[in-house]
Amino acid sequence: MKIVLIGYMGSGKSTIGKLLSQKRNLEFVDLDNYIERAERMSVSDIFKNKGELYFRKKEYEYLNEVLEQKDDFILSTGGGTPCYGNNMQAILDTTENAFYLKVSIPQLTQRLLKEKNERPLVRNIAEEELPEFIGKHLFERSYYYNQAGKVISCDNKNPQEIVIELESVLV
Repeated sequence: MKIVLIGYMGSGKSTIGKLLSQKRNLEFVDLDNYIERAERMSVSDIFKNKGELYFRKKEYEYLNEVLEQKDDFILSTGGGTPCYGNNMQAILDTTENAFYLKVSIPQLTQRLLKEKNERPLVRNIAEEELPEFIGKHLFERSYYYNQAGKVISCDNKNPQEIVIELESVLV
C-alpha cells in the first residue's frame, strides 16, 4: 500500500504520516529528509547554494525514485512538491491513496507562527503579513492539491482523529 500526503507547510503531513506508519506498520518517508540525505545538504542550503530550479529538478528525481522503488510506504511530500513538473501526475499514477490534508488559512497561520524560525519560506515574513502570504500560496497551489483522490479537512481535529478519518477511506 502506497499512501501519499500532500498539503501546505504546517498542514500536519509529517505528524500524520508518522502516526499512520506506526499504526499500519508501514515505512514512513519524508521527501524533504530523503532529499537532504541524498544531497548531503539541508533543503534551505540547497535553495541558498544551488537555487530553486536545481532543487525542483532533484525533488522530481527523488520523488520518482521513492515512488518506483518502495513497495509499501507512507510518503509526506514538501508543500510545493505537487505543484512542479509532473509530480502530481506521478503521484496519481502510483497510488489511489493520495490525500490532501486541507487546513484553513487562520489555522495554518497559527501553526506556522509557532515554528516560524524553522520554516525558511516564512521566516522573514512579518506576522501580520503571514495570512495574506499563505492565502496567496494556497490559491496558487489549490489546483494541484485538489487533484488528490481524497481531501481530509483537518481544522479543529487532533492528529489521531485525522488518522482515523484517513484510514476509513483507504483503498
